[in-house]
Amino acid sequence: MARIFAYIVHKAGMVDDSAAELLAAARKIDPAAAPTAIVTGWGTDLDTVCTTLQSSYGEVWKIAAEPLAYPNAELIRKALVKVLPQGSILLVAHEHFGIDLAPGLSIKLNSMFVSDVLGIEGVDNTALKVVRQEFGGQVSAHVRCDISLGAVITARPGAFKPLESTPINGFVLDKSPEVGALAAGRRYLETVVAEAGDVDITKHNVLVSIGRGIQEKDNVAIAQELADALGAAVSCSRPVVDAKWLEKSRQVGTSGKTVKPKVYIACGISGAFQHLAGIKGNPFIVAINKNPKAPIFQVADVGIVDDLLEFLPEFTNKVREMRTVAAK
Repeated sequence: MARIFAYIVHKAGMVDDSAAELLAAARKIDPAAAPTAIVTGWGTDLDTVCTTLQSSYGEVWKIAAEPLAYPNAELIRKALVKVLPQGSILLVAHEHFGIDLAPGLSIKLNSMFVSDVLGIEGVDNTALKVVRQEFGGQVSAHVRCDISLGAVITARPGAFKPLESTPINGFVLDKSPEVGALAAGRRYLETVVAEAGDVDITKHNVLVSIGRGIQEKDNVAIAQELADALGAAVSCSRPVVDAKWLEKSRQVGTSGKTVKPKVYIACGISGAFQHLAGIKGNPFIVAINKNPKAPIFQVADVGIVDDLLEFLPEFTNKVREMRTVAAK
Protein backbone atom coordinates (compact mmCIF):
# COMPACT_ATOMS: atom_id res chain seq x y z
CA MET A 1 0.00 0.00 0.00
CA ALA A 2 1.23 3.48 -0.89
CA ARG A 3 2.11 5.83 1.91
CA ILE A 4 -0.79 8.12 2.87
CA PHE A 5 -0.44 11.82 3.72
CA ALA A 6 -2.97 14.46 4.80
CA TYR A 7 -2.49 18.17 4.15
CA ILE A 8 -3.80 19.99 7.23
CA VAL A 9 -5.41 23.42 7.09
CA HIS A 10 -5.02 25.67 10.15
CA LYS A 11 -5.59 29.25 11.21
CA ALA A 12 -4.22 31.27 14.15
CA GLY A 13 -2.74 28.15 15.72
CA MET A 14 -6.02 26.22 15.51
CA VAL A 15 -6.21 22.96 13.57
CA ASP A 16 -9.14 22.77 11.16
CA ASP A 17 -11.79 20.12 11.88
CA SER A 18 -10.95 18.49 8.56
CA ALA A 19 -7.76 17.10 10.14
CA ALA A 20 -9.79 14.46 12.00
CA GLU A 21 -11.95 13.80 8.93
CA LEU A 22 -8.91 13.20 6.71
CA LEU A 23 -7.57 10.74 9.27
CA ALA A 24 -10.88 8.86 9.07
CA ALA A 25 -10.70 8.93 5.25
CA ALA A 26 -7.16 7.49 5.35
CA ARG A 27 -8.40 4.57 7.45
CA LYS A 28 -11.10 3.93 4.84
CA ILE A 29 -8.34 3.50 2.27
CA ASP A 30 -6.27 1.29 4.56
CA PRO A 31 -7.58 0.32 8.04
CA ALA A 32 -3.99 -0.20 9.18
CA ALA A 33 -2.81 3.15 7.82
CA ALA A 34 -0.64 5.44 9.91
CA PRO A 35 -1.03 8.60 7.78
CA THR A 36 1.43 11.45 8.00
CA ALA A 37 0.16 15.00 8.52
CA ILE A 38 1.75 17.82 6.52
CA VAL A 39 1.49 21.42 7.73
CA THR A 40 2.91 24.56 6.20
CA GLY A 41 3.22 28.07 7.56
CA TRP A 42 5.44 30.36 9.58
CA GLY A 43 5.89 31.45 13.20
CA THR A 44 4.87 30.09 16.58
CA ASP A 45 1.36 29.25 15.38
CA LEU A 46 2.84 26.56 13.15
CA ASP A 47 4.61 24.93 16.11
CA THR A 48 1.36 24.97 18.08
CA VAL A 49 -0.43 23.21 15.22
CA CYS A 50 2.28 20.56 14.97
CA THR A 51 2.06 19.87 18.71
CA THR A 52 -1.72 19.51 18.49
CA LEU A 53 -1.51 17.05 15.60
CA GLN A 54 0.97 14.82 17.45
CA SER A 55 -1.88 13.40 19.51
CA SER A 56 -3.65 11.97 16.45
CA TYR A 57 -1.02 11.60 13.70
CA GLY A 58 2.01 9.43 14.38
CA GLU A 59 4.20 11.62 12.21
CA VAL A 60 3.85 15.33 11.41
CA TRP A 61 5.89 16.99 8.65
CA LYS A 62 6.50 20.69 9.20
CA ILE A 63 7.35 23.01 6.32
CA ALA A 64 8.18 26.45 7.68
CA ALA A 65 8.93 29.42 5.42
CA GLU A 66 8.07 33.09 5.73
CA PRO A 67 6.33 33.20 2.29
CA LEU A 68 3.93 30.56 3.67
CA ALA A 69 2.69 32.78 6.50
CA TYR A 70 -0.50 33.08 4.44
CA PRO A 71 -1.57 29.91 2.55
CA ASN A 72 -0.54 30.24 -1.09
CA ALA A 73 -1.41 27.18 -3.20
CA GLU A 74 1.17 28.08 -5.82
CA LEU A 75 3.99 28.02 -3.26
CA ILE A 76 2.68 24.98 -1.39
CA ARG A 77 2.50 22.95 -4.61
CA LYS A 78 6.21 23.68 -5.15
CA ALA A 79 7.00 22.65 -1.57
CA LEU A 80 5.01 19.42 -1.61
CA VAL A 81 6.51 18.25 -4.90
CA LYS A 82 9.94 18.40 -3.24
CA VAL A 83 9.04 16.34 -0.17
CA LEU A 84 6.33 13.84 -1.14
CA PRO A 85 7.65 10.37 -2.03
CA GLN A 86 6.72 9.17 -5.51
CA GLY A 87 3.52 7.14 -5.56
CA SER A 88 2.09 8.73 -2.39
CA ILE A 89 -1.59 9.26 -1.69
CA LEU A 90 -2.34 12.80 -0.46
CA LEU A 91 -5.69 13.68 1.13
CA VAL A 92 -6.87 17.31 1.10
CA ALA A 93 -10.10 18.88 2.37
CA HIS A 94 -12.43 19.80 -0.51
CA GLU A 95 -12.86 23.48 0.34
CA HIS A 96 -11.74 26.66 -1.43
CA PHE A 97 -8.04 26.23 -0.62
CA GLY A 98 -8.00 22.50 -1.37
CA ILE A 99 -9.70 23.09 -4.70
CA ASP A 100 -6.95 25.59 -5.56
CA LEU A 101 -4.14 23.30 -4.42
CA ALA A 102 -5.02 19.77 -5.47
CA PRO A 103 -5.53 19.68 -9.29
CA GLY A 104 -2.24 21.37 -10.17
CA LEU A 105 -0.40 19.31 -7.56
CA SER A 106 -1.60 16.05 -9.09
CA ILE A 107 -0.24 17.18 -12.47
CA LYS A 108 3.15 18.04 -10.98
CA LEU A 109 3.25 14.65 -9.22
CA ASN A 110 2.04 12.82 -12.34
CA SER A 111 -0.59 11.12 -10.18
CA MET A 112 -4.33 10.45 -10.21
CA PHE A 113 -6.65 13.29 -9.16
CA VAL A 114 -10.02 12.53 -7.57
CA SER A 115 -12.16 15.44 -6.35
CA ASP A 116 -15.03 15.85 -3.89
CA VAL A 117 -14.99 12.27 -2.59
CA LEU A 118 -17.70 11.47 -0.05
CA GLY A 119 -17.17 7.73 0.28
CA ILE A 120 -14.22 5.34 0.07
CA GLU A 121 -14.84 1.64 -0.49
CA GLY A 122 -11.25 0.46 -0.22
CA VAL A 123 -8.48 -0.68 -2.55
CA ASP A 124 -8.53 -3.57 -5.02
CA ASN A 125 -4.93 -4.21 -6.11
CA THR A 126 -3.94 -0.79 -7.53
CA ALA A 127 -7.51 0.47 -7.92
CA LEU A 128 -9.01 2.77 -5.32
CA LYS A 129 -12.80 2.57 -5.19
CA VAL A 130 -14.52 5.83 -4.23
CA VAL A 131 -17.96 7.42 -4.31
CA ARG A 132 -18.58 10.85 -5.83
CA GLN A 133 -21.73 12.71 -6.81
CA GLU A 134 -22.69 13.95 -10.25
CA PHE A 135 -25.41 16.19 -11.67
CA GLY A 136 -25.71 18.36 -8.58
CA GLY A 137 -25.85 15.41 -6.22
CA GLN A 138 -28.64 13.60 -8.05
CA VAL A 139 -26.43 10.62 -8.93
CA SER A 140 -23.89 8.73 -6.83
CA ALA A 141 -21.02 7.56 -9.01
CA HIS A 142 -18.87 4.61 -7.92
CA VAL A 143 -15.44 5.18 -9.42
CA ARG A 144 -12.37 2.96 -9.74
CA CYS A 145 -9.10 4.93 -9.86
CA ASP A 146 -5.68 3.61 -10.78
CA ILE A 147 -3.39 4.75 -7.95
CA SER A 148 -0.28 2.88 -9.06
CA LEU A 149 1.43 6.27 -9.57
CA GLY A 150 -0.13 7.82 -6.47
CA ALA A 151 -3.15 10.07 -6.05
CA VAL A 152 -4.30 13.46 -4.82
CA ILE A 153 -7.78 13.18 -3.33
CA THR A 154 -10.05 15.93 -2.02
CA ALA A 155 -12.55 14.78 0.60
CA ARG A 156 -15.87 16.53 1.08
CA PRO A 157 -16.18 18.24 4.49
CA GLY A 158 -18.43 16.31 6.86
CA ALA A 159 -18.46 13.14 4.74
CA PHE A 160 -15.99 11.25 6.94
CA LYS A 161 -16.91 11.22 10.61
CA PRO A 162 -13.93 11.55 12.99
CA LEU A 163 -12.87 8.30 14.64
CA GLU A 164 -12.82 7.73 18.38
CA SER A 165 -9.27 6.81 19.25
CA THR A 166 -6.79 6.94 22.10
CA PRO A 167 -4.39 9.91 21.88
CA ILE A 168 -0.92 8.96 20.71
CA ASN A 169 2.48 10.55 21.10
CA GLY A 170 3.62 11.28 17.56
CA PHE A 171 6.68 13.20 16.49
CA VAL A 172 7.41 16.23 14.30
CA LEU A 173 9.85 16.08 11.39
CA ASP A 174 11.06 19.40 10.00
CA LYS A 175 11.11 19.17 6.21
CA SER A 176 11.83 22.87 5.66
CA PRO A 177 15.47 22.40 4.57
CA GLU A 178 14.37 20.09 1.73
CA VAL A 179 12.06 22.76 0.31
CA GLY A 180 14.54 25.61 -0.02
CA ALA A 181 13.61 29.06 -1.29
CA LEU A 182 10.06 29.65 -2.52
CA ALA A 183 8.77 32.27 -4.95
CA ALA A 184 5.40 32.70 -6.66
CA GLY A 185 3.74 34.92 -9.22
CA ARG A 186 0.95 35.87 -6.83
CA ARG A 187 1.16 37.22 -3.31
CA TYR A 188 -1.12 37.83 -0.35
CA LEU A 189 -2.37 41.41 0.01
CA GLU A 190 -4.98 41.55 2.74
CA THR A 191 -7.96 39.85 4.32
CA VAL A 192 -11.26 41.70 4.07
CA VAL A 193 -13.49 40.80 7.01
CA ALA A 194 -17.21 40.65 6.30
CA GLU A 195 -19.37 43.21 8.05
CA ALA A 196 -21.23 41.99 11.13
CA GLY A 197 -24.99 41.65 10.80
CA ASP A 198 -27.80 41.98 13.32
CA VAL A 199 -27.34 38.33 14.35
CA ASP A 200 -23.98 36.61 14.79
CA ILE A 201 -24.66 33.05 13.62
CA THR A 202 -21.19 31.96 14.79
CA LYS A 203 -22.24 32.39 18.43
CA HIS A 204 -25.30 30.10 18.42
CA ASN A 205 -25.36 26.45 19.50
CA VAL A 206 -28.44 25.72 17.38
CA LEU A 207 -29.01 26.95 13.84
CA VAL A 208 -32.10 26.63 11.67
CA SER A 209 -30.62 27.01 8.20
CA ILE A 210 -32.72 27.55 5.09
CA GLY A 211 -31.98 27.05 1.43
CA ARG A 212 -33.67 27.41 -1.91
CA GLY A 213 -36.41 25.03 -0.73
CA ILE A 214 -37.94 27.82 1.38
CA GLN A 215 -39.29 29.02 -2.02
CA GLU A 216 -39.99 32.69 -1.24
CA LYS A 217 -39.13 35.47 1.19
CA ASP A 218 -42.44 35.34 3.07
CA ASN A 219 -41.72 31.74 4.05
CA VAL A 220 -38.57 32.73 5.96
CA ALA A 221 -40.92 33.55 8.84
CA ILE A 222 -41.74 29.83 9.16
CA ALA A 223 -38.09 29.05 9.86
CA GLN A 224 -37.83 32.02 12.23
CA GLU A 225 -40.74 30.68 14.27
CA LEU A 226 -38.95 27.36 14.70
CA ALA A 227 -35.72 29.16 15.62
CA ASP A 228 -37.56 31.24 18.23
CA ALA A 229 -39.11 28.11 19.73
CA LEU A 230 -35.68 26.44 19.95
CA GLY A 231 -33.80 29.53 21.14
CA ALA A 232 -31.81 29.32 17.89
CA ALA A 233 -30.85 31.63 15.04
CA VAL A 234 -31.75 31.46 11.36
CA SER A 235 -28.89 31.00 8.90
CA CYS A 236 -28.95 30.20 5.19
CA SER A 237 -27.21 28.98 2.07
CA ARG A 238 -26.07 31.24 -0.76
CA PRO A 239 -29.23 31.13 -2.95
CA VAL A 240 -31.19 32.76 -0.12
CA VAL A 241 -28.69 35.63 0.04
CA ASP A 242 -28.59 35.96 -3.74
CA ALA A 243 -32.39 36.30 -3.73
CA LYS A 244 -32.03 38.98 -1.02
CA TRP A 245 -34.28 37.10 1.40
CA LEU A 246 -31.62 37.31 4.15
CA GLU A 247 -28.49 39.41 4.60
CA LYS A 248 -25.02 38.13 3.74
CA SER A 249 -24.06 37.86 7.43
CA ARG A 250 -26.47 34.92 7.75
CA GLN A 251 -24.80 32.83 5.02
CA VAL A 252 -22.96 29.61 5.90
CA GLY A 253 -20.31 28.28 3.51
CA THR A 254 -17.07 28.98 1.71
CA SER A 255 -18.29 32.40 0.58
CA GLY A 256 -20.10 33.03 3.86
CA LYS A 257 -19.33 32.28 7.50
CA THR A 258 -17.91 29.25 9.26
CA VAL A 259 -20.10 28.02 12.13
CA LYS A 260 -19.64 25.43 14.87
CA PRO A 261 -23.10 24.78 16.35
CA LYS A 262 -24.05 21.74 18.38
CA VAL A 263 -27.19 21.21 16.28
CA TYR A 264 -27.64 22.22 12.63
CA ILE A 265 -31.12 21.93 11.10
CA ALA A 266 -30.82 22.14 7.32
CA CYS A 267 -34.16 23.05 5.73
CA GLY A 268 -34.45 22.81 1.95
CA ILE A 269 -30.66 22.80 1.54
CA SER A 270 -29.25 20.47 -1.11
CA GLY A 271 -25.87 20.00 0.60
CA ALA A 272 -23.33 21.28 -1.91
CA PHE A 273 -19.74 21.17 -0.69
CA GLN A 274 -19.53 24.99 -0.73
CA HIS A 275 -22.17 25.05 2.01
CA LEU A 276 -20.95 22.04 4.01
CA ALA A 277 -17.42 23.47 4.15
CA GLY A 278 -18.77 26.20 6.42
CA ILE A 279 -20.06 23.73 9.03
CA LYS A 280 -17.38 22.73 11.53
CA GLY A 281 -17.21 20.98 14.87
CA ASN A 282 -19.08 17.81 13.82
CA PRO A 283 -22.55 19.03 14.90
CA PHE A 284 -25.69 16.89 15.02
CA ILE A 285 -27.22 17.54 11.59
CA VAL A 286 -30.94 17.25 10.90
CA ALA A 287 -31.81 17.49 7.20
CA ILE A 288 -35.30 18.25 5.90
CA ASN A 289 -35.74 17.99 2.15
CA LYS A 290 -38.44 16.65 -0.12
CA ASN A 291 -35.81 15.24 -2.49
CA PRO A 292 -34.71 11.86 -1.04
CA LYS A 293 -31.53 11.98 -3.16
CA ALA A 294 -30.35 15.36 -1.88
CA PRO A 295 -26.61 15.25 -1.02
CA ILE A 296 -27.31 16.68 2.44
CA PHE A 297 -28.63 13.26 3.50
CA GLN A 298 -25.14 11.81 2.99
CA VAL A 299 -23.82 13.76 5.99
CA ALA A 300 -26.99 14.12 8.10
CA ASP A 301 -27.47 12.29 11.40
CA VAL A 302 -31.25 12.42 10.88
CA GLY A 303 -32.88 12.78 7.48
CA ILE A 304 -36.52 13.76 6.98
CA VAL A 305 -38.05 13.51 3.51
CA ASP A 306 -40.96 15.93 3.53
CA ASP A 307 -42.16 19.31 2.31
CA LEU A 308 -40.52 21.70 4.77
CA LEU A 309 -43.37 24.21 4.43
CA GLU A 310 -45.67 21.57 5.90
CA PHE A 311 -43.18 19.95 8.27
CA LEU A 312 -41.68 23.03 9.95
CA PRO A 313 -44.97 24.38 11.42
CA GLU A 314 -45.70 20.93 12.87
CA PHE A 315 -42.17 20.72 14.23
CA THR A 316 -42.50 24.18 15.78
CA ASN A 317 -45.80 23.30 17.45
CA LYS A 318 -44.29 20.13 18.90
CA VAL A 319 -41.29 22.01 20.28
CA ARG A 320 -43.57 24.58 21.92
CA GLU A 321 -45.73 21.82 23.36
CA MET A 322 -42.70 20.05 24.86
CA ARG A 323 -41.31 23.29 26.30
CA THR A 324 -44.66 24.04 27.91
CA VAL A 325 -44.77 20.59 29.53
CA ALA A 326 -41.18 20.92 30.71
CA ALA A 327 -41.93 24.30 32.28
CA LYS A 328 -44.72 22.88 34.48
